[in-house]
Amino acid sequence: MSTTPRVVIVGAGIVGANLADELTSRGWTQVTVLDQGPLPLTGGSTSHAPGLVYQTGASKTMTEFATYTVEKFSSLHPGEGWCFNQVGGLEVATTPERLADLHRKQGLATSWGVPGEVISPEECAKLHPLLEPDRILGGFHTPTDGLAKAPRAVLALARRAEGRGARFRGQVRVLGITQRGGRVTGVETDHGEVPADIVVSCAGFWGPQLGEMVGMTVPLLPMAHQYAKTDPLPELAGRNDEHTEAKLPILRHQDRDLYYREHVDRLGIGTYAHRPMPVRLSDLPALDEPSESAMPSMLPFTDEDFAPSWEHTTRLMPALESATVETGFNGIMSFTPDGGPLIGESPDLAGFWIAEAVWVTHSAGVARSVAQLLVDGRSEIELHGCDVHRFDEIETTPEYVEETAARNFVEVYDVKHPLQPKFSPRDLRVSPFHARQKELGAVFLEAHAWERPHWYEANAPLVKDLPMEWQPPARDAWAAMYHSPIAAVEAWKTRTDVAMFDMTSLKRLEVSGPGALPFLDRLTTNKLDKSVGSVTYTLMLDEAGGVRSDLTVARMEEQLFQVGANGNLDFDRMRRELPEDGSVQLRDITGGTCCIGVWGPRARDLVQPLSRDDLSHEGLKFFRCKQIRIAGIPVTAMRVSYVGELGWELYTSAQYGQRLWDVLYAAGREHGVVAAGRAAFNSLRLEKGYRAWGADMTTEHNPFEAGLGFAVRMQKGDFVGRAALEAINPESVTRKLRCLTVDDGRSVVLGSEPVFVNGVPSGYVTSAAFSHTLGIPIAYAWLPAEAVEGTQVRIQYFDRMVAATVAAEPLVDPDMHRIRR
Repeated sequence: MSTTPRVVIVGAGIVGANLADELTSRGWTQVTVLDQGPLPLTGGSTSHAPGLVYQTGASKTMTEFATYTVEKFSSLHPGEGWCFNQVGGLEVATTPERLADLHRKQGLATSWGVPGEVISPEECAKLHPLLEPDRILGGFHTPTDGLAKAPRAVLALARRAEGRGARFRGQVRVLGITQRGGRVTGVETDHGEVPADIVVSCAGFWGPQLGEMVGMTVPLLPMAHQYAKTDPLPELAGRNDEHTEAKLPILRHQDRDLYYREHVDRLGIGTYAHRPMPVRLSDLPALDEPSESAMPSMLPFTDEDFAPSWEHTTRLMPALESATVETGFNGIMSFTPDGGPLIGESPDLAGFWIAEAVWVTHSAGVARSVAQLLVDGRSEIELHGCDVHRFDEIETTPEYVEETAARNFVEVYDVKHPLQPKFSPRDLRVSPFHARQKELGAVFLEAHAWERPHWYEANAPLVKDLPMEWQPPARDAWAAMYHSPIAAVEAWKTRTDVAMFDMTSLKRLEVSGPGALPFLDRLTTNKLDKSVGSVTYTLMLDEAGGVRSDLTVARMEEQLFQVGANGNLDFDRMRRELPEDGSVQLRDITGGTCCIGVWGPRARDLVQPLSRDDLSHEGLKFFRCKQIRIAGIPVTAMRVSYVGELGWELYTSAQYGQRLWDVLYAAGREHGVVAAGRAAFNSLRLEKGYRAWGADMTTEHNPFEAGLGFAVRMQKGDFVGRAALEAINPESVTRKLRCLTVDDGRSVVLGSEPVFVNGVPSGYVTSAAFSHTLGIPIAYAWLPAEAVEGTQVRIQYFDRMVAATVAAEPLVDPDMHRIRR
């Protein structure tokens, strides 16, 4: 008898079949896969997916998912033909901006280990003879990309999983999820109940309906996407047969939101260039017998939407001018607020998991990670950008999901800058200082629906006053996007006078109760059993010692702690770990509070006259906090600084926020105060070597590799990840996060660029900025441990190499004199 958990997977498409295969390969044999459609062609998106697998993207995680899909599908040999046809991928540019982006994408490919090169128009035409070389500027060729035959792969995966004990059942409609005591017990269907210890929804665009059954919000919008096939083309005659189907590389014309693939002697054309077409599930036909031409996920073709795409196609490939569109359909696909998949367990029902909004490209990689989560408790690939709980509440509302998902459809092939914010919806979450910031000409970027000032136009007149050594060099067009030289002013004033930073958008959690200390102590790495008023920088790890998050924990009272967190994932993690005896209470207090960072050598000159409390160094030491009043306003003053200067984070209730801003700003004028934004903040924090979780380190890195060993107190007792750290020799790690200075003094990189050591790609940039204090560009990068201080490296920036040097960190004030005075 098997002793493995009983798993029910809802959805027998490419994700569900992959998950059944991954689980059974790990010895979990009690796996049942249910689908409302007939097997193997169930009528979901898998049944009609064109199967393009392009591996390279800005996300390391998504690229690794796709690379695993290539590896896995290439190894499948179902006997009826190929599951993966490695014809390669070709993305062409018809504009200089796109060509530059293809060079950037080639750098991303190098960072993530995918082979690829930018080639000339003539080389593009040799690879794809239908192309007219005079109409393109070049292309990006990746030889390991290719076509996945999704229905065939599903069949092969299902057979393999069935051989290990899994069961696949078609035409079974799920009616509900049964539960007891907060845990899944089974799946109620129109054929009776299927017992289960774990249920995983892999239902694709039907996922929100499954989520509703357990009260879980699945922020996903089904959208129709056009796909057409031409009539037979003379240029393709005799090249392929029904077995090979395709030999030409899959092709993307992203300047016009188009992609192409061969179907024997026809060309398939997919387009995102049409209007967004959201789909309501209640409007879909219920077809009991889907076929390749009729299934719930295939809606009637709308010729008028396709007309512009056909025109652009014939311009790119003039041979098609005499061709016609023979067939077409509008296929349903899943889109989310940020374009990423949705992976995770219900916060309220243990054992109910989802793996939704997953395209064929990433299907095998996602399934492997979900299987690892279920079997091992962690994924070897970092998942924070895929976790369904990454969104805050406002980001999961139907209105927000519909607007942002539709926008992602429109922008799916756009050249996107790393700092580019959503253009809509905006002004959803603003701090109490927002009106004052607008008066100062704040230029806002957006993150998790928060409006965050990047710089202030009110400081523009000060640019002419910048000392020569603070004058920043001109930037290239890419690095200059979403940037202003005003950031240099704001950094200068922070280092020489005083500046006010809006820190309200940082997640704040309140942990209280008699069990609060042992609860936090078990979840984090540093010693928290300190006196009231202590502030501690600490880490949350996973069981393998990977950095799950970094936190700032302030002990406000004996049984009350304020936790500065990185986002909703930290709240979700803590909520799941709460003891059942009710000894710990957890609250998200972000929305009801606000925070101003007042930092600079004149910070005390500004704040002390406004308060009767002692704010001297002895009165409030570094990494301490206390309750004070500023102009009568109750404030929590926390003596921490992520810009490396004297000062405090000043917290108060949202109702007092605007008043606190006004008092500080008015009093600060005689001290040269400026409001400062995130551009200056990022530069200042990198000068001090302060890491940003999610960018500089993730669960793929342990504290010793990330340079955060100082936040680990092994002697304090047990904590999550401690056993894993005990097996690690900090002196023997093979990679480290290193600080780099750019040799030419002017080339500003932005992140994810590959770094070469001795001519070999050896790592990638995590964060970067121009150091206004030092007058040079700086970056942090993951590199081999032997790349020690003084090592010469090169960073690939678009189509050129930038020389850089590994430097000792921190670059500014290594003795901490400025911050401790």
